[in-house]
Amino acid sequence: MTSISRRRFSISLAAAGVSCALRGGMPACASATTVASATDLNGLTLAQASRMVRDGKVTPSELTEASLGRIEIYNSKLNAFITVLRTQAMQQARILDQEQKSGTLRGALHGIPVAVKDNMQTAGVRTTFGSAVLDSYVPKTDAVVVQRLRAAGAIILGKANMSEFAFGPSYFGPARNPWDVDRDTGGSSSGSAVAVASNLCFGALGTDTACSVRMPASWCGVVGLKPTYGLVPLEGILPDAPLFAHCGPLTRTAEDTALLLNIIAGYESHDITSTNHPKEDYVAQLSQPVADFKIGVARAPFFDHLDPDVAAAIDEAVRVISGLTKSIQDVSLPTYKDLNVDSDGMMGAEGWVFAEHLFDRYSAEFMMGTRKALEAQQKTLNAPSGGCGDQLADYIRGRNHVELIRRTVDEGFADFDLAILPTMRRTPRTLEDAKKYVENPEETNPENEDLRDCTENNTPFDVNGLPAISVPCGFTPKGLPVGLQIVGPNFSEGKILALAHAYQQATKWTARKPPISPDMKVPVAPDQYYPR
Repeated sequence: MTSISRRRFSISLAAAGVSCALRGGMPACASATTVASATDLNGLTLAQASRMVRDGKVTPSELTEASLGRIEIYNSKLNAFITVLRTQAMQQARILDQEQKSGTLRGALHGIPVAVKDNMQTAGVRTTFGSAVLDSYVPKTDAVVVQRLRAAGAIILGKANMSEFAFGPSYFGPARNPWDVDRDTGGSSSGSAVAVASNLCFGALGTDTACSVRMPASWCGVVGLKPTYGLVPLEGILPDAPLFAHCGPLTRTAEDTALLLNIIAGYESHDITSTNHPKEDYVAQLSQPVADFKIGVARAPFFDHLDPDVAAAIDEAVRVISGLTKSIQDVSLPTYKDLNVDSDGMMGAEGWVFAEHLFDRYSAEFMMGTRKALEAQQKTLNAPSGGCGDQLADYIRGRNHVELIRRTVDEGFADFDLAILPTMRRTPRTLEDAKKYVENPEETNPENEDLRDCTENNTPFDVNGLPAISVPCGFTPKGLPVGLQIVGPNFSEGKILALAHAYQQATKWTARKPPISPDMKVPVAPDQYYPR
């Protein structure tokens, strides 16, 4: 079947920011009785900000003003947000101020400014899917995860930039890498990762169908969790491929991820992808003793073709984790090839169901990379042989196979609790290389290294539905972050977060901040990189 892989277009561009150093869990410039400056507030983790709201040391308005002030300085350079909700955010913050003053807090997210990816519906606020085609689409209701954030007291700062339709470059221009503005961020949840890494918000939500939370998390130096399939409802999230899609948090720490997951996880009866799993407290599970964990290192083929700098960082992370846990051994996990699922074809078919009526009417308004992918899918579905009838049969067989894989995959964890492997095998490419690859993927990368990077180390866990987190585990000599992926059996988020938390406590990577400044120069205009 001739097609253009959706993962070849999951890469967009981004950048980020710095914050002041922390001492003893409080900002360096703050005292126990005075409100910190905006710079110090922006440097707090979500958990630290939550505790300050709880203790009355900062108000929701002060946190929101600090975030909006930083967005005002940096978003024109970093392009993390498509839409910034300044007025709405401040209105909500003032309501939450009064609730705080009266001693009523909605929960751990009360007054915490966050971002959501722009494929999540927001009532009365445009939801673009990163595309000109939907740049005036204004939903009447919130996605379920947005409803849950609001009910918990979170303040939605805005809609984060993303790859168009989760396929290609954003119509609104690329977000920019926090660590080197001349390099790629990965996608499609690029803006969410950039906003967190650059301290524009305290946490964000993204979606992951092939690698779209973990890839930008790795390349932007933040934590990104793809939960077990069905744990977080997708109702109200614009569909690319619901059979493989997952919604998850991007944050600076595993503790922050646990706080967000506590809110967004849970059954939704109107969502056909949702699983009725018992409610868990992921924050409480952070304290479980990882010294009892048995760890598997999933080497072949997940360690193949590693950049030397990535290999060095991963090897050191394995060494640290071996000292934190009961045992560590090399293990095998099902690879993309082992799963024997044409996820490209199935994702393309599901994506086409949503995009077909839009593509027929607005094809010229799609970005070039997205248009190529959709044209290829249209051609495949309409082919005389292998057309819609055969495609439907292939899809049904594939879906049955996926369901069987998800029911049996936990059997592979009989001798160990969790597995670790690199999130990405390579460091972010330059913008110029990204441009060439989007325009001519076959000619510029005949060995498909970029496709392999995403597909082989990330997509298997979208297919089998297992939870997987990317946590920063080091930097290259050029200052580019490297991500370690931790994977476990179905609904093992508590253990995964506990190990990620213990690893972050044992290392210093979270304290390192991207080298950005208000007067930094940015690369040439995005349209030169992603022509339409």
